[in-house]
Amino acid sequence: MNIGGGFPVAYESGESLPAYQDFADALAPILREYQVLLEPGRSIVADAGILLTEVLYVKEQAGHRFVIVDASMTELMRPALYGAKHQIIPVKVTHSEPTPAQVVGPVCETTDVIGEDVLLPRVQPGDLLAILTAGAYGMVMSSNYNARPRPAEVVVSSDGESWQITRQRETWEDLLRGELE
Repeated sequence: MNIGGGFPVAYESGESLPAYQDFADALAPILREYQVLLEPGRSIVADAGILLTEVLYVKEQAGHRFVIVDASMTELMRPALYGAKHQIIPVKVTHSEPTPAQVVGPVCETTDVIGEDVLLPRVQPGDLLAILTAGAYGMVMSSNYNARPRPAEVVVSSDGESWQITRQRETWEDLLRGELE
């Protein structure tokens, strides 16, 4: 018996989900006599990845605050494709009052929206934002659309004391390889 294609992930702050044990306790009496196959999917790796992005510009337009960042739908397709929500937080803590912002990428597409109505403190160009729960399907769904090199991937130890680059950032040479002979 196949009971599903993935367990849920808490993408938004304060979202509460059942524990794996809750699923097991509910299903055990019913399925004890069956062989059960399951796919935990993104629930295993979503929390293991963070996409760091730099603020390029901040602009106010028609009563909305737009935070334009250097990440885009090419690095994290899920918001544009599915309307997926990812919590977005500043890397450095500030004490300004959070207000809603549209966090958008620089790609020339109206769907290059990473987060809508994200509560962010005042940010400025050069500030770093962390897009959380980006560990599932980020790199495998990424593309070089708009001639954008894919970012590096870095593994950080659980204590935060050490790190290692596991995939180098693509270069222009990488993008042109196979295109020009």
